[in-house]
Order: sequence, then C-alpha cells, then structure tokens
Amino acid sequence: MNKETEKQQIFRNACRDFLHKEAIPQINDWESNGIIDKSFWLKAGKAKMLGIGVAENFGGQGESDYHYPLIVIEEMLKSGVDVPGFVSHNDVTASYIATLGNDSQKQRWLPALCSGELIAAIAVTEPDGGSDTTNIKTQAVLQGDHYLVNGCKSYITNGINADLVVTAVKTSQQEQGRGISLLVIERGLDGFTRGENYKKLGWPASDNSALYFKDCRVPKENLLGRENLGNAYFMGAMPRERLSIACVAVVFAELIFQQTLNYVKHRQAFGQAIGHFQHNRFLLAQLDTELKIARIYLESSIDKFNKNQLSVVEAAQVKLWTTELQFKVADHCLQLHGASGYLQDSPIGKAWSTSRVQKIYGGTSEILKEIISKSLGL
Repeated sequence: MNKETEKQQIFRNACRDFLHKEAIPQINDWESNGIIDKSFWLKAGKAKMLGIGVAENFGGQGESDYHYPLIVIEEMLKSGVDVPGFVSHNDVTASYIATLGNDSQKQRWLPALCSGELIAAIAVTEPDGGSDTTNIKTQAVLQGDHYLVNGCKSYITNGINADLVVTAVKTSQQEQGRGISLLVIERGLDGFTRGENYKKLGWPASDNSALYFKDCRVPKENLLGRENLGNAYFMGAMPRERLSIACVAVVFAELIFQQTLNYVKHRQAFGQAIGHFQHNRFLLAQLDTELKIARIYLESSIDKFNKNQLSVVEAAQVKLWTTELQFKVADHCLQLHGASGYLQDSPIGKAWSTSRVQKIYGGTSEILKEIISKSLGL
C-alpha cells in the first residue's frame, strides 16, 4: 500500500477542506439541474485540482505521480461529488493536449484548462458505435485553412459545459483502423450545436449530451498531432483513462462497503443486527477481502503507470476487474439494505445505479475481454 508523503497529505487536506466548503452545500442543486456550475470549475482551478499532471510552465501542477489524481478522486467521492466530468477534463482531454499538442496549442489551451476558465471534453462515441473507433463516421475535409466537419457524437461527458472538445473525425478513407484524426472543436464555432442534457440513471450532476456538426469550420491549426494517426493516439492514452476509471471503481466500492457495514451493524431483524446472520457475515467478509485485493492491484497499477510501464492490456485488466467488482459490491450491498435501498433518493440506490455505467464507458467489459484474450494468443 502507498504511504502518502507529507506533501500528498497537505494536498489531500486542502482538497477535503475545499470540497467541504465549495461543493457539499451545492450538491443537491447540481443533481437537480443535471450539471455542475461553471463557477465551481474556476474555484477548483484556484484550489489546484485541475491540470495536476500538466507542466508548470503551462499552468499545471507538474505532478507526474498518479497518486495526486487519485487523491482528488477519493476526496470528491467521499464528498458526494460526481467525478466523470473532472476525470474527463484532467485525465483524458488535458492529457491528450499536453501529450500531442505543439507549443502554440499548449499555450493556447492548457493554462485555461488548469484554471477552470475552459472546460474540456473528448468526443469519440457516435450513435452507431462506441468502442469500435474504426467505424467513426464524422467526416472532416480539409478546405484551405480549415476543416469542414459533419457528423454527430453521442453520450459525451461535459457535453453541455465543454468549451473545447477533442473530437475524433474521419479524415481519410484508408483501410479500417486508419484515417482517424483528432480536432479540437471550440465553443462558438459556426455549425457546432449540442443536444439536450441526457437524463441518466447515475452520476446525476455530470452533464452529458450529443454534439452535432453541420458544415462546422474548424481552423486547421486545431489539428491535434498528425492526420490519420488517431487510433494510435487512442492506444497511447488508454492506460491513463482506464486507470482513472479503476481508481473511481475501487474508491467508490470501498465507500459503498463501509456505508453498508455501518448499516448492517444497526439494522435489526429477528432480534439481532442483520450483520450477525452467518450468510451476511460471510458475504461481507468475502467482499472485504476482494476490496483489499483490488486496492493492492490498483496501487500496483499506479506504480507501473508512474514508471511508464502500464501496458494497454494491463490497463484493460485493472479496469475490467475493478469495475466488475464495484458493481458486485453495490449489488450485494443494495440487497442488504432491503426495500430502503431501492428508493431513488437512498444513497445505496444511487450508488447502485451509478456503479452500473462503470462497466460501459472507457471500454465495455466485453471489449476489455477481447483485448485481454488477444494478448493470450486466442
């Protein structure tokens, strides 16, 4: 298990104090409105919770140790704040720009992403396909000094709030698996519109929508990296994205378990606490053991990531294992709460419905098993 440094402990305490003051009082409003206020993003930037891995000369914290993003995830979840938008902003979109952007692009976008002045999203999924990036239909045709973009993206985290969107587009009719490029499409460009905020089963405060592009003129200098290498870029970014989801899974599952453990010690049935029944005791013992294994597995994966050694296959494995476990824990814990857990406003009911999507985004469990099985020569 990782032993936090004094600097990490100071950072954790600062995050906790900030969230207690600026987030917890707003959570009910955010969930009712289906979106986190933009003003909070600016405050999060000042609290140094954005752009953690971005170099200091571009406005970030320059922290390469992934335990810092983990601390943010832990404290946000403990505070009850939806995390997908912040994970997408920090660990996916900002990471793409920091890794693939030229100096001009980095200076143009990263400082504002780190301060919260700009909110970012990544748009890959389309109505007819998600994990299969080779089937992307959104087209971008270079015409002089701009690309003309036409198409649609679906289920985009930060879709409403996003000021810039790293968008996967088809720029060439090459063989399957090639011809995908990444364009940064900014708020206000002609031909760029958004659908309504989706009403989801979980993560109620995390805005999510479709994005539409109709003859959208995107400056050619908004091309991120090189043309037609998008799929290679996806492969390079997958370890960080899937590690971030695994972090959410382990932390969330631990919180669900602890809440349920407290509940079963006090809820009475047939003259005793329901946690005293042998079946329930054995079930909780099993879940506790699996959660401790998952935490060790996560720490090992973070250690590999920090050394630039976490492979695409290993990232798929840790995401698969931890997200499946998260839903398993949530499902069993909902059962232990009985009818009270099945209410829409019950904490365990909300945790159960939210946990389900973890096995979908960032690569479905089925896609992850395909990746893992191929690595076995199958």
